Amino acid sequence: MTLSCLDPAAGVRPLELADIVAAHGSAYQSRHYVTPLQARVLADIERCRTAALGGTLYGCAGCGFRRYVYLSCRNRHCPKCQSLVKARWLEARKAELLPVPYFHNVFTLPHELNPLILWNEANQRLLLNLLFRAASQTLLTFGKNNLGGKLGFTMVLHTWDQQLRPHFHVHAVVAAGALADDGWIPASSRFLFAVRALSKVFRAKYLDGLTELLQQNQLQLPPTHAHLLVASKRRAWLRPLRRKGWVVYSKAPFAGPEKLLDYLGRYTHKTAIANHRLVAMQGDQVTFKWRDRANGDQRKLLTLPAEEFLSRFLCHVLPSGFMRIRHFGFLANRSKQQALAACREHLQISPPPAEEKSMIDLMLELTGVDITACPHCGTQLQPILFVPDSDGSTKPALFDSS
Repeated sequence: MTLSCLDPAAGVRPLELADIVAAHGSAYQSRHYVTPLQARVLADIERCRTAALGGTLYGCAGCGFRRYVYLSCRNRHCPKCQSLVKARWLEARKAELLPVPYFHNVFTLPHELNPLILWNEANQRLLLNLLFRAASQTLLTFGKNNLGGKLGFTMVLHTWDQQLRPHFHVHAVVAAGALADDGWIPASSRFLFAVRALSKVFRAKYLDGLTELLQQNQLQLPPTHAHLLVASKRRAWLRPLRRKGWVVYSKAPFAGPEKLLDYLGRYTHKTAIANHRLVAMQGDQVTFKWRDRANGDQRKLLTLPAEEFLSRFLCHVLPSGFMRIRHFGFLANRSKQQALAACREHLQISPPPAEEKSMIDLMLELTGVDITACPHCGTQLQPILFVPDSDGSTKPALFDSS
C-alpha cells in the first residue's frame, strides 16, 4: 500500500468524499441495493489514510518531531489514491513519446444504451469492452486505409459527465502518423480523419457488436427492455440508433509533448469526482462544482441530496479487473517494444535513457517535500511504532516504493 501523511498541525481540512461516505454511506446501503464491489469501494474510501488501515509512527531523533503515516486504500475509485499511480504511469508514457503531433478524439455512446449498460456488472463489462473494440477498430481501419500503416494510440474510458450522470465515452490520444513495413508515414499536423466518417464507422461497428450480443442472449435485459428478446422488436429498437448521428469529437493536436503529458495526467487516472470539486455538506445535502460545457464552460454549483449524490457516484464503479486505460496499434502491449524501436529507427531518433524513479523521488516532484525528512530540522525520520489496522494485523509502513 502507498503511504500518506496526516499532519495535525495543518488545521481544518477541506471536505472530502470520505466525509460524505462516513456521514451517509451506511444509511444509503440500508435503503438501496449495493453490490459487494460497490460496498468495498465505499468502505475503502471511508478508511483510506486513517488509523483503520494501520500505519507507522515516525520520529525525529534530532528535535523529537512525530508524524503518523497511515496507509492508503489504493482503490482506483478513491480520489486520494491516484496521484502517485498517475505519476508512475506518466513516467512510463514519457519514454514512449515520439517527436510527432498527437491528436485527441472522443467516441461517445448514445444515452439510449445507458439502461442496458447500468443494469449489472456483466452487461457493463460486455458493453464497455465493445466500446473499446468498436472505437479502436475504427481508428485502426482509418489508419490502414487512409495512411497505409498502423496507428498507435492510448484510450481512456470515462463514464460520467460533470454532474456525475452516466455518460459513457472513450478519449483517444493518437500519434499523427502510421507505422508501415517500409517506414513511418506522417499524417497532417492539422487534421487526422474526418469526424463524420469516423462517426458512421464507429456506429456501425458498435451496433453490429450489440446486435450479436442480443441475438446470442449474452446480455441480461432490464424489464424495460424485455421486448428486445423478440427479433422484430429488437430490429425496430435498433433502427433509430442506426439513423442517429453518434458523437465523435476531435480536438486540435497538442502543442508539444509537455501539453500531451499534462492532458494525460488530468484524464487518465481521474475519478468520477475529485475532492477539490466538493464545496459543502450541510445536513443531507451535498454541493459540488461543475462546468457547464454547453454554455461557455461556465463554473456552476450543484446541490444534491446525499442519497442521490452517492447513487450517481456508485454507478461509475467499474467491474473488478476492468481495464479503463488501454493501448492499441503499435502501442499495444504485446508488440510495443519492437514497434516503438521501428518507429524510432524510421524517425531517426534515439530511445530515451532508462530511468525508474523511487516513490520518494516522485513524491518530491509532486509536492516539493522530502517525506523522509523532518520538516523542522531535516533529520532523517525513523519508524518508532507500527500501528495495526482494524483487523489487528501489523503491516510495516516504511517509506517503500510501492
